[in-house]
Amino acid sequence: MPRRWMMVSGDAPLKCEEFELPTPESNEVVVEIAGCGVCHTDLGFYYDGVRTNHDLPLALGHEISGTVCAVGAGAEDWLGQTVIVPAVMPCGECDACQRGKGTICRRQKMPGNDIQGGFSSHITVPARGLCPVDTQKLAKVGLSLADVSVVADALTTPYQAAVQAGVGEGDLVIVNGVGGVGGYAVQVAAALGARVVAIDVVPEKLDAIAKSGASLTLNASKMDARDLKKEIAGFAKANGLRSSEWIIMECSGTAAGQKAAFGLLNHGATMCIVGFTMDKLEVRLSNLMAFHARLLGNWGCPPELYPGALELVTSGKVKLDPFVEQRPLDDINKVFQAVHDGAVVRRQVLVP
Repeated sequence: MPRRWMMVSGDAPLKCEEFELPTPESNEVVVEIAGCGVCHTDLGFYYDGVRTNHDLPLALGHEISGTVCAVGAGAEDWLGQTVIVPAVMPCGECDACQRGKGTICRRQKMPGNDIQGGFSSHITVPARGLCPVDTQKLAKVGLSLADVSVVADALTTPYQAAVQAGVGEGDLVIVNGVGGVGGYAVQVAAALGARVVAIDVVPEKLDAIAKSGASLTLNASKMDARDLKKEIAGFAKANGLRSSEWIIMECSGTAAGQKAAFGLLNHGATMCIVGFTMDKLEVRLSNLMAFHARLLGNWGCPPELYPGALELVTSGKVKLDPFVEQRPLDDINKVFQAVHDGAVVRRQVLVP
């Protein structure tokens, strides 16, 4: 019998329940889940009072990989295929989607927010946008299907941010907050030809990312904003990089991190907001005007960009193995608490 772990409220443990699999409707599929990554967005729903669009009880989880085990009419070709389920699935038909703006589609579906999510044995989702996974290519780089669940969101979100910002050869990219999404942001930027500065407050995270794409690591707990900017400027000069037009990817999802990242703006800079927090902060927006800089939001990733992100993994340019850890789905309450407490460094992947 299929099983899923339900959020009933933020005050109660996640609860396991059995459920009947619905027959997939036209252009829908049922995916037998191989793994589902634990994202800080899930923790926001559970611990911080961020509201889900779907009423509770609800299974959370939106970083999903698995095998299509049942299909509706029009989706027959997907049967038996191994796939990644996009974390955000645009409808593909509205005006925004038709103009290539699927990330702002108002009919989009996000597992664990709009529909039942991936902390489950099975999930029913639209077939449109599924990303096929070649498991033989995964095996060549030592990965399992469960491991690549984190491509949905943890990797594709910073990949979309990098594409949107135009990261390329010769750019200086600064990633603020290198746990989870930020760690992949470093690897993506480096794979696209940038030199990357990584900033965090956790030495273990900085040590790990120094081996995976970061040319310079800085501990923000030991430096103020002025010192950070001075250190990065010195690095740019010493390495023949531009002293302006930095690309800053804010991935910490904290008010302090966002304020520090905003303080790194310079002439022609681009700041990408990738991490999320409910906290507010006070900044001088006129800096954007004075520096002729850009501030870019970043919600999810269009499904059409998923194959490019996955290719970075299967080619070995972006490494997942040092940054993921599989745990049994039945340990979900312990895992949520450990991630919330900062007791784990690797992205947790829950396996049914």
